[in-house]
Amino acid sequence: MVKPMHRNSRFLAILLALVLALAPALAEARAGSGSSMGSRGSRTYVAPPTTPTAPYTAQPMQRSVTPYPAPNSQTMPGYAPGYGYSMGHGGGFLSGLLGGLIGAGIGGLLFGHGFFWGIHGFGSFLGLLLQIFLIVLVVRWLMRRFLGPQPVFAGLNAFARGAAGGPMPRGGGTAAPGAIPITAEDYQAFERILYAVQAAWSAHDINALQRLATPEMVGYFAEQLAEQQSRGVRNLVRDVRLERGDLAEAWAEGGREYATVAMRFSMIDVTVDAAGRVVDGSPTERVEATELWTFLRVPGGNWLLSAIQQAA
Repeated sequence: MVKPMHRNSRFLAILLALVLALAPALAEARAGSGSSMGSRGSRTYVAPPTTPTAPYTAQPMQRSVTPYPAPNSQTMPGYAPGYGYSMGHGGGFLSGLLGGLIGAGIGGLLFGHGFFWGIHGFGSFLGLLLQIFLIVLVVRWLMRRFLGPQPVFAGLNAFARGAAGGPMPRGGGTAAPGAIPITAEDYQAFERILYAVQAAWSAHDINALQRLATPEMVGYFAEQLAEQQSRGVRNLVRDVRLERGDLAEAWAEGGREYATVAMRFSMIDVTVDAAGRVVDGSPTERVEATELWTFLRVPGGNWLLSAIQQAA
């Protein structure tokens, strides 16, 4: 018969394990919260071409007002069959590893074998916590090893340019049908929007976001900011720097022009509570993110952010 105190200690250990397992996802708190959302016109569910900045296939859209194509549609090149929707970074090897470790540990706790099936020497709650702590150390080391920030190349704190200082060509190779030229002024506009969106996000300034993004994206941002307010926290993104960026594709359709650009940027990303205490992130350590932002405009108009996708 399991004693009540021992049962409670197991429950607390399981709860702590779940919190630790979710900790990496909580760190994705910048504008967009590390998810893929928005619309890219008829290419919403088509993978953007890879670029030197984002050399891997981007994550599919998780949220969009654009209807999903029929199952027999041929409009989804670049996404392998069964390519599922996923939130945040760290897919593949590390997601499987973390899930396996936490899953095995919780299973051991539930059946009274400790956090690992083969370890039986930690009968107390302190022993269980020690096992969890060791697992977290290993997982965090692996995450730093495989997902740590890439080296920042000197001088690449803006969109990459050609040898003569002109706009960089498409990162995805040959031009697609309907391709349009992107100028140096367009790249400057994309960079300004990156900074302005993060500033408006940190200030919870919906009016500013409405001047920078489509109504769809503003709706997603507003929903995420409301969630922060409900939890009594605020995410602050400061000192954003564009480390590298290049064009994935640019095209025109339906009287609108679109451009999808890959951007690797660094920032100070912290979440604070109502008293201003940091509850997530570091106020001194910079973090990096690589995302694909899609912008749209009417010809001759201002660019608006219409989608954010995570680089897988």
